[in-house]
Amino acid sequence: MKVEIRCASCILHRGYMEIKEATNDPSLQFRAMSALLDFLNKEFKPTANPAYLGTQRDRLVKKITGSKDPYAEKKRISNKNTLEMLPLAKNLVSNEPSKESRFRKACLCSIVGNVMEFDIPDNPFEHTDLQKLIQRAEEDLAIDEIDQIFDKAKKAKNILYLTDNAGEIVFDTLLVQELKKLGFHVTVAVKGSPVLNDATMEDAKYVGMHEVADGIITTGTDAVGLIPSECSDEFLSVYKSADFVVAKGMGYAETLTEINLAVPHALLLRTKCSTVANFFKVSLGRNVAKLMF
Repeated sequence: MKVEIRCASCILHRGYMEIKEATNDPSLQFRAMSALLDFLNKEFKPTANPAYLGTQRDRLVKKITGSKDPYAEKKRISNKNTLEMLPLAKNLVSNEPSKESRFRKACLCSIVGNVMEFDIPDNPFEHTDLQKLIQRAEEDLAIDEIDQIFDKAKKAKNILYLTDNAGEIVFDTLLVQELKKLGFHVTVAVKGSPVLNDATMEDAKYVGMHEVADGIITTGTDAVGLIPSECSDEFLSVYKSADFVVAKGMGYAETLTEINLAVPHALLLRTKCSTVANFFKVSLGRNVAKLMF
């Protein structure tokens, strides 16, 4: 996936918001924004990948401001608030009559969780929206390949689950549980260190993912999405040995669409920006369950 011109304003906006989260020092804020403008002047080209630009922006802000995790407190609140919603989502899944329908409902809850991302101009989100979004998840499903995903997954033994955001990872536990009930060995991967509001090992343990998955690893990097050249040997070994991959969120969609995939990948995401929506030829604010292989 390549950038569109809209990406420039989004990258700047998110950079501005992240800088404000990272420091109250006006001089550092000015330095960070000036550096971001210089970076975009050099790197914003039609061939650029939005996830790569987002990764470099995040690293630049953290380096200049000295803040290792600008969204730490917001991530904590997201996890806490979403855990309060978990019983509702869990009941919706468990009340389904078949393993196929439970899998479907768990996918939908997981996709809805992807709405939890901060400071995207096209994604005005409040935690109070979650119940409504879960209830209308089917209605918002613009690309529905859940049945195909289920059929492909049934042939797998080792599944790698790539998480996206804090808060969202709470609902991911439901889908991991359903995959486990189907007899799969499921390894969950989180980011190696903070990037935006992406889930890290701390988030995974806080929401109880370690009690659900067969194992939790990190990508070994703070990159948005999947940039194989930056990932750890441990992660790459697990990734290459998996025979099915579940990938959550826009960052993975932006990067996996640039890679030759060796095994089927299920992309589960919410279209929170026009670039991603345009790529999948759907409207903004819609749910996507796309099988790639």
